[in-house]
Formats: sequence, C-alpha cells, structure tokens
Amino acid sequence: MPAPMTSPGADAPFEDVGQPAPVPPNPELAAAEDVARAAAEDEARPGDDPIGSPVLTLDTEAGAPVGAHVGIEAEGPHAVTHYFESNYPGYVGWRWAVTVASVGPGEPVTVSEVVLLPGPSALTAPEWVPWNQRVRPGDLGAGDLLPTTADDPRLAPGYLTSDDPAVEEVAHEVGLGRKRVLSLEGRLEAADRWHSGDFGPRADIAKLAPGACGTCGFFLKLAGSMGGAFGVCANELAPADGRVVSVEFGCGAHSEVEVDTSSTVPVAEVVYDDATLDFEPRG
Repeated sequence: MPAPMTSPGADAPFEDVGQPAPVPPNPELAAAEDVARAAAEDEARPGDDPIGSPVLTLDTEAGAPVGAHVGIEAEGPHAVTHYFESNYPGYVGWRWAVTVASVGPGEPVTVSEVVLLPGPSALTAPEWVPWNQRVRPGDLGAGDLLPTTADDPRLAPGYLTSDDPAVEEVAHEVGLGRKRVLSLEGRLEAADRWHSGDFGPRADIAKLAPGACGTCGFFLKLAGSMGGAFGVCANELAPADGRVVSVEFGCGAHSEVEVDTSSTVPVAEVVYDDATLDFEPRG
C-alpha cells in the first residue's frame, strides 16, 4: 500500500498572517496631484445644473473652492485617491476626494471620480435612528398613535401562560382574555424602571421620609406578582398621588407621620413670683 502523500511543511505550525499588508501607493499616481487638483477645481466650479437650479456658490472672500492637498490613500495597485481641503463656507472640515488611476507604468493617468466627503472634523448629521427608537417618555400627545411591533418582547399572546396569577384569573373570567398581555420580560423592565425612577427608594425625598410607602395607609397595593414591590399612592397631597410607587419609597405625607407640637422655646423655671403683691403697713 503506498504511503499517504503529505504536502511540504505540513508538520510546521500554522501561522496566522492576520490582515493583508496595506498596498503602498503607486508612485506615478501619488505624484499626479496636479491632475487630481484640476479635476476637483472643475467639479467645484460654481455653476448651474441642467435644469437651471443653482449648484454650490462660492463666497468671494473664501478664495478658491479647492484648498490645500491633505493626503493620499491607495485604493489598490492601480488607483490612488487624493484629498484636498474644501473652502465652501457650508462645508467646513469636508474634503475633495479625487481618485486617479492608470493601467500600468508609463500609461496615461485618468480621473475615475470626484466627490466631496466629510473629513474627521466635519459637521455631519447624526447616525440615523429608527422612529420607534427615537420616541421617549412624554413625547406622546393627544391624538398620537404609537403602535407596537408584532414581536415586541414586552408582550406575550394572551393564550399563553403569563406567569402572573392575577392575569390568569382575569383571562379565565372573561373567557379568552386579552389578545396580548405583559410578558415576564415586560414586567421585569417595568419593575426596574419604576424602582430606579423618581418614586423609587433612591429618590432624595424617599431618603428623608419618616416612613416607607409600604407602611402608609394611602398605599394601594398592585394585584398580581408586582404587588410585593409596588402600589399606587392615593394621597392627594403627596407628590406621587396617582402614581406607581415602590414600597420602599416615602414622603412627608405618610399617614403615620407625627409632629411634635410642644413649644420649641425653652421655658425657664420661675425663680421669683411677681404675680402677687406683699403689703407692709407703714407705722
């Protein structure tokens, strides 16, 4: 039986070469700064588009629209991009990027494209955020609609077990129950938000309160699994009236608060009674 074939160096340890080494810029293309500048100036020249609308106009005090050469970048063995500062007033920090190319040594240098790109210090628009991630508490107004997605992790189908006895009891009473109910993840998110919010135990007013909401007569406990940690304040004079509060929250309107009504002015012991007069007969 013939011996198995092995490739040369098969027993040598594998060496991870990582990312390929950057390609050095083509010397002829790197030296074609004048060609790139001429192309940028031709593109940057103020004028009208084919339908007569004004394109970019240059402030006469700003000078030439194409500024100093700021660098090059190799795009491969046959292409190099030259960067020039932009002097357009509305494009501070932007750069003209001109890509030049050639098919080989001694061949003509041609211009592939000319574009205006933001530089490291350019003022650009913020990263786009989907609308449903831009909405914040308090943004919803009268008549506004905020639909939920079909796969919202905060909600679960009503026919599934919700892990909350109170929800299951309501669903049983009405037959089918609601189409979707709060999922375990949704309840945990709400609990974390309420506990760390303005009516949680870390609020300044709670730290100075004479007692916690869990011992207050105005505290209405929530039903279900959330009732062990949260309730609703029913004291119209309290800052949290009608709000969900943590059992560890508290304020100065606690039902069992007691105020010392004794005088704060110390009264000294009477050492001389001048309420009565002593009369001595005169001889």
